[in-house]
Amino acid sequence: MAITYDKLFNLLKEKGYTTYKIRKDKLIGQSTLTALKNGTGGLDAKTLNRLCDVLDCQPGDLMAFVREKAIISGNEEAD
Repeated sequence: MAITYDKLFNLLKEKGYTTYKIRKDKLIGQSTLTALKNGTGGLDAKTLNRLCDVLDCQPGDLMAFVREKAIISGNEEAD
């Protein structure tokens, strides 16, 4: 997985959002929320816009790119 959403979950917690409140306020759908937690999904532009508006942040405050390990000429490189 190249994009992580740890920043999003930390920010939601910081702003007092529980799983219940996230669903109630329709910030993220249940299936999307589950996929993000499992590392198998991402955010569409509409959801990203809504989150940035509600949380008063930029997309980079919600997600991070993590370079996958690559083996180049027998050398491992990370980040």
